[in-house]
Amino acid sequence: MSAYTSFAQVYDTFMNTVPYEEWGNYIMELLKAYDINNGLVLDLGCGTGTFTGYLSQNGYDMIGIDNSEDMLSIAMDKAAENKQSILYLLQDMRNFELYGTVKAVISICDSLNYIIKEEDLTKVFTLVNNYLDPGGIFLFDLNTEYKYEHILSDHTFAENQDEGSFIWENYYDRETKINEYDLTLFIKNKNEQYDKFEETHYQRAYSLEEIKKCLEAAGLEFLTVFQAFSFSLPGEEEERIYIIAREKGK
Repeated sequence: MSAYTSFAQVYDTFMNTVPYEEWGNYIMELLKAYDINNGLVLDLGCGTGTFTGYLSQNGYDMIGIDNSEDMLSIAMDKAAENKQSILYLLQDMRNFELYGTVKAVISICDSLNYIIKEEDLTKVFTLVNNYLDPGGIFLFDLNTEYKYEHILSDHTFAENQDEGSFIWENYYDRETKINEYDLTLFIKNKNEQYDKFEETHYQRAYSLEEIKKCLEAAGLEFLTVFQAFSFSLPGEEEERIYIIAREKGK
């Protein structure tokens, strides 16, 4: 599971088309549907802390965990700028530790797709279950097999902005269900020149059956699955799904 390094510098720039407020409101709708209206919430794989900060602004006491020091540095700068009290922890989600339990755990922006071994995913789910309050809620999203096979597949993507540019070369292995994307980044430095960086990231596609199996093995109760940003069951051509599970008694 690779940590974002150079890409962290321009991550928010290239994500500027994401309707963060709309996504944040959807997440809060899901949480409130299960009576999580306030209290302590963990954002697992929080990245630059955009959603963490949004939930903090809306009354939740937030903890953010990520294994990229560069991403967390940006997240902490945002929190300081917005005068938010958010605890950020530099940890691998496969081995994270908290000081106590939380009402809910969220993990979004396909963070869990970075866990490419099923046994490691079960380990993450087990830790989530361990740190949830009795009856606590686990809410997470995933890129789907359909997205990797039909949208990303073996394609190349590129984007050019003033602060930087990237070339994303994608490869998907349908047998292993491992998605590899090689990033070539050109990031503007203080001298108005562009430095070149290269990173490789790996994600894995999971079927819903595999996810349910891992949740059960971790002691979590699968509750439901939605197509992204709705309360409807997903169809066969969904690119992203949201799954809700619950702590059911350790």
